[in-house]
Amino acid sequence: MKAAWHGPAVGGGLLALLAAILFGVSTPMVQRFGVGLGAFTTAALLYAGAAAVGALSRRRTEREAQVLRSDLPRLLAMAGFGAVIGPVALAWGLQHTSGTSASLMLTLEALFTAVLAWRLYREAMGGRVWAAMALLLAGGMVLVLDQGRAGGAQLWGLLAVLAATAAWGVDNTLSRSLAERDPGQVVMVKAVLGATATAVMALGLGEPVPSLAAALALFAIGVSGYGLSLRFYLLAQRAFGAARTGSVFAFAPFIGAVFAVALGDRSASGLMALGSALMLAGLVLHLAESHAHEHVHEDLEHEHAHRHDDGHHDHVHEPMPVGEHSHPHRHQPLRHVHEHVPDAHHAHHH
Repeated sequence: MKAAWHGPAVGGGLLALLAAILFGVSTPMVQRFGVGLGAFTTAALLYAGAAAVGALSRRRTEREAQVLRSDLPRLLAMAGFGAVIGPVALAWGLQHTSGTSASLMLTLEALFTAVLAWRLYREAMGGRVWAAMALLLAGGMVLVLDQGRAGGAQLWGLLAVLAATAAWGVDNTLSRSLAERDPGQVVMVKAVLGATATAVMALGLGEPVPSLAAALALFAIGVSGYGLSLRFYLLAQRAFGAARTGSVFAFAPFIGAVFAVALGDRSASGLMALGSALMLAGLVLHLAESHAHEHVHEDLEHEHAHRHDDGHHDHVHEPMPVGEHSHPHRHQPLRHVHEHVPDAHHAHHH
């Protein structure tokens, strides 16, 4: 299929890119302000900031579908992987490897997300996408080789970052089913659970108490790089699907690497440049994908925020609402052809 840089991917792609910028900048900032702090303390402060964003960005029930009691098990799992294992592993890894290499290694989050989305949700992955995943994996292997040459401590730090990417890949895949819920509520619940768990662990382990300046800095980084970034990520998944959102979000490591260099990191090497080139090529190849074929929409009833000008919501209201709104609604069976992505209305098998 030919490459396409327009159509239904644009809105989701821009949201995912905004999420990537906010998270990418946060990585070297966490390394700078987390010096001397425990990994659990760092994670607790980051997700305290994220929880504040979630609490302030909740929307009215008529505008967004609300989180349900039945969503709690999934939210607990998301908090465990995304707000405990992921940030703790990243915080520890950043203290034991260079900010540039750690930022670039985070690109592999796209690989874990795409493979899990393919296995669990059967999101379509053609030859172009598989080639992109191979390039991402090759780039990650080159980074591991580069840090292995730098010494055992650097390598273990990078492997901890790799564990963080795997945890966030699981988190991204789990969050796909909640993409239709109010993102403010999802962010708030996940962040409160994660901040509480990591704060309890930090106290139990006797980690050092941060200074007021460090605490405020990490809280602010959590607001932008974890709270707002996660909100935009969830909105992108709603429009774009889990695998493709993960691929656009994978630009975050390159943003973080450039920012780390700007902050004074001088660990760049020939192998690191080769690894980043392979990863960047993989991302561009994945984003150039276009997907269109005849498909069938089965009878479906669900609730989520929607509009009536998107070609999939033709039910009638009296009076007709203007703009985005949320309520339970039914989709009648439909067969048609158009360019699409694996969102909530295009989960068909291939």
